[in-house]
Order: sequence, then structure tokens, then C-alpha cells
Amino acid sequence: MSKRDYYEVLGASKDASQQELKKAYRRLAMKYHPDRNPDDQEALAKFKEAKEAYEVLSDEQKRAAYDQFGHAGVEGQAGAGAGGFGGGGFGDIFGDIFGDIFGGGGGGRRGPARGADLRYTLELSLEQAVRGCEEKIRIPTWDSCEVCDGSGAKEGSQPVTCNTCGGLGQVRMQQGFFTVQQACPTCKGEGRVIKDPCTNCGGQGRVQNTKTLSVKIPAGVDTGDRIRLAGEGEAGMHGAPAGDLYVQVAVREHDIFQRDGANLYCEVPISFVDATLGGELDVPTLNGKVKLKVPPETQTGKLFRLRGKGVTPVRGGGPGDLLCKVVIETPVKLSGEQKDLLRQFQDSLESGGNRHNPRKSSWFEGVKRFFDAK
Repeated sequence: MSKRDYYEVLGASKDASQQELKKAYRRLAMKYHPDRNPDDQEALAKFKEAKEAYEVLSDEQKRAAYDQFGHAGVEGQAGAGAGGFGGGGFGDIFGDIFGDIFGGGGGGRRGPARGADLRYTLELSLEQAVRGCEEKIRIPTWDSCEVCDGSGAKEGSQPVTCNTCGGLGQVRMQQGFFTVQQACPTCKGEGRVIKDPCTNCGGQGRVQNTKTLSVKIPAGVDTGDRIRLAGEGEAGMHGAPAGDLYVQVAVREHDIFQRDGANLYCEVPISFVDATLGGELDVPTLNGKVKLKVPPETQTGKLFRLRGKGVTPVRGGGPGDLLCKVVIETPVKLSGEQKDLLRQFQDSLESGGNRHNPRKSSWFEGVKRFFDAK
């Protein structure tokens, strides 16, 4: 039987944040947990299904593979423990669900938490996004304390085993009809306490800082694309690993071009004479000017396609096209002589009947039929 979509299982949208996914998973886990539904095979199946979905979507790499390829992209990675309560045992599953709700997990000492991921929005010009570039960014963050080497303990001392939990990081507590484990209130789940904290970081093992990073932007990126810099997020507490930095690309509006995927669009104003008699125009591209041939009797709004003059996407494929929309510009600030010449020209057109303005003529005939029918 085919699997349901993981987002559908959790009742979350495809652009849901990790916090929203976690909230949806908690709700389902609390509802269908086996302890609350003894001997209910349907609830057990839904519990396993929710756990498998969350295991994939809570992992950035697995989620990206699933978003692109569906279940085939995570085959063999999802739900390794979802088929039953073997392997890690019931305690592992129990801790996964209720660890955050009651303050801790059920699988032994939790240890220092990994540092938070950071997001930085990097604005680029269209030229930078299309050609690629290297940008330097400055980020306020937490860095590992150099004085205590991230331990949080004063130089010459070490964290000691917590007396409350005996180093397990967990204590048992009664929650209604069942017993759960929660993080030790003394050591906050780490299993160790710092008696003599470092004076530089106050026992946190990290200090606030600002760092400068060089980010390589690949050619062809667009607004919404993300670049992951592993380990460049916030440093973890007490020597825990740092999080990641996600550089979010935002492309500024361009004075001439608009981008749609691999294609570029622009409007090209032309004179009434050029549109009527035809000619050649210089049209800008991101790599210089090219000649555009405008045939005689070109109407405003006509779209010309210059193949291969668009963008080569960052994910591969050939370059897109440049689509030029011609817009006939009405002359302004005419002299009296020029106005008289135009009136004479208009008279000469009307003397030739409707053959010079077929669209105008057919439009007015349609209007006339419309009112005659009333």
C-alpha cells in the first residue's frame, strides 16, 4: 500500500517551519500514543506513521530530498524504528515524544544542546545572482569561550557530577496514570554542574561576538534560494557543537529586467515611425547589447524572443530566453508645425478608408453591433 504524504500525515503545509512541524507531531503523538490507547491497533499505526513522517521532515537534508523526490528520496532512511518498539526500545520512542513536553527525554543524559541555527538574508543585484559572486557578511553570534575552551568551568577546574540525578541528567516523575522521565532540574539534563564558573563567559562556555564570513554565491541563484554553511551558527552551551548558518538570497528589483525562472523580460519603447516602417534597435542584455529587428507594421505589445539570452539556473539546464515586449511611445511636447503635420497625416489615412486601421475599424463595428442589439 502506498504511503501517505508526510505533510498530510502531520497536517502541516509544505512551507511549515520546524517549530510548526514539532507542534503538529506532539499533538498527534499525545493523541495516538500506545499508553493512551491500549490494544488499539489503529491508533498504534497512526502513531508510527506520525513518528516516521516527523523523523524525515525534522531533518533538513532528508526533508530536502523528500521535497524533491518524494518517498523515493528517503527510502531506507525513514522510520527505521517505526515498525515496532524493538531496537532502541520503548524508552527511546517515549523520550522522543514527551522529552520537550515534560522537559527532558527518556534515553539517559541529554548533554549540552547543539547551538542554534542562524539565518542571514543577503541582498544581491540581478547581475550578481546570475553570474555568481563572493560576498563578505558580518554576523552577530555566540562563539566558544577561548578561556575555558567551551567547558564553562574556571581555568584549572572541571564540571562535577550532579548529585540530584547522579549524572544521568534525568529524574522520574509521576504524570497521572503513567511515569515519565524529565530533565534534572539541577543540571538541566546535562548530568554535570559547574561549581566554579569561568569568569569570562559566566559558565555558559560561549561569548557573544561578531564574525565576518566569506560566502560563495553560485551562478544562477534566485530569491528564496538558501546556502548552508555548516557549523557557522551559534556555538552550543558548554562545548556542544555549533549550529548552521543559512544564507537566504534576496534579489533586488532591476531597473530594466524582470526574472521568471530562467527567462528575463523587458519592455522596449519604440517610436511610432519605427513601429510603422520597421528597423533595427539596440536591446540590452546582461552580457551587452544585441540587435533586434522590428518588422514593419509592428503593433504595441508584440513580444520578441531572444533565445539563450536569459539565465542559466543554479540547478542545471540550459540558459533561458530574453523576452522583449515592444511598447509604442506617443510623442510628447509637439510644436505647432508637428501637430499640423500629424493632422494632415491623419486626414490622409482616413481618406484611404479602413485599410490603414483594421483593428480600430473592427472594434467600432463591434461596439455599434452591441448597442444596436439592445
